[in-house]
Amino acid sequence: MPADDNDNQRISGYGFGTVDTVISVDQVQREAEKIADEGPTLERLDELAGDEAFVSINNLRAGYGKMEILHEFSLRVGKGQSLCLIGPNGAGKSTVLHSVFGFTNIFGGSVNVGSLDVTNLTSSQKLRRAGIAYILQDKSVFGGMTVEENLWMGGYLMDTPADAKVAAEKVFEKYPRLAARRTKPAGVLSGGERRLLEISRALVMEPDVLLVDEPSIGLEPRFIDMVFEILDDLQHNEGKTIVMVEQNAKKGLEFADIGYVLVSGQTALAGTGEELLANPEVGRLFLGG
Repeated sequence: MPADDNDNQRISGYGFGTVDTVISVDQVQREAEKIADEGPTLERLDELAGDEAFVSINNLRAGYGKMEILHEFSLRVGKGQSLCLIGPNGAGKSTVLHSVFGFTNIFGGSVNVGSLDVTNLTSSQKLRRAGIAYILQDKSVFGGMTVEENLWMGGYLMDTPADAKVAAEKVFEKYPRLAARRTKPAGVLSGGERRLLEISRALVMEPDVLLVDEPSIGLEPRFIDMVFEILDDLQHNEGKTIVMVEQNAKKGLEFADIGYVLVSGQTALAGTGEELLANPEVGRLFLGG
């Protein structure tokens, strides 16, 4: 049976329009390089952060092994703000998060949280001393362990297991949906529940900064909305500072206070989420229209 016209118009990748608007990943990269120009000034980055940055990255050169991915990269986000990084594949978006949390080699530059230089701290030190938590992409729960045991694992840096259990109970109080499944193996949870567990596990240590890597990846639309509602609550009701990478650029920019477009390890464009959503070049390359 032949597919109808609507089926023929479906696309994937960056675009959300028709086959007339979708472009290849390689073309996105080439076109994005054209809009990079000289990139935003530090004054503009400071302005977007309210001139009082809580998380700041300064002229960072970082990568894996001897390969440099980020080139003189700078970032500013104020306390209680959210920032979304978008850009073509290989632009260095996740490398920014990895560098903040300590998963890359740093060749130059610095990372600060508040008044603390965290550049050379280990990931454990960053979580304990600077309150930085990293929420990984999907499939980071321990499927054979219960929901409760997964939360206890989130408190692995606490002084005693009892402290972790107390912190886990606070999370259960906040999210009754998880509390109802506390004795169930995490492997039987739905996709949305697993993502809620991943976020909740990061909250056990009561971090100030959440590094969120692709929160919508692999989720059905109804669960995507749920996850962003949770992140919105954490930002606006608990004052968390959020730095996010999101492949659904439209959803990420609708959520975030600030957006950066990364190209080849550098910031090509920076603005409020609303400004980037309204930018025709961003729309053409990353929003499908």
